[in-house]
Amino acid sequence: MTQADYTIIFDGGSRGNPGQGYGSYQITRTRDGKSRLRRLEYPGRTTNNEAEYMTLIEALTELTAGIEKAGRAPADFSVEVKGDSQLVINQVGGQWKVSQAHLQPLRDRAQALLRQFGRSKLTWHRRAKSVEVLGH
Repeated sequence: MTQADYTIIFDGGSRGNPGQGYGSYQITRTRDGKSRLRRLEYPGRTTNNEAEYMTLIEALTELTAGIEKAGRAPADFSVEVKGDSQLVINQVGGQWKVSQAHLQPLRDRAQALLRQFGRSKLTWHRRAKSVEVLGH
């Protein structure tokens, strides 16, 4: 895929695993470099994997809503999703099976959101890149 119209970098985790969940994501529009960073807190007990998925879903939901608010269709755009969770990247990409039943609906929701885009790419990167961009 040539350079995507949008790039999402996401990360999530929990303090205690399970414990207090949190996440962050950055959405960048490639044509002008404009980006926004969001930080999230999840109530209740959340696992690291759940927080990763929920953060990705929030990012894709925000991007989709923003495109639609501008009167456009997500299908007209491409998105590259980058994260340090091999589990989420590979499960959403279909390379790995979901062995924990409670993650299946999260994986399904992330895939459904990605399918709305004309093209999508999932890219794993090292933890240091997430820390550099998101601060955790």
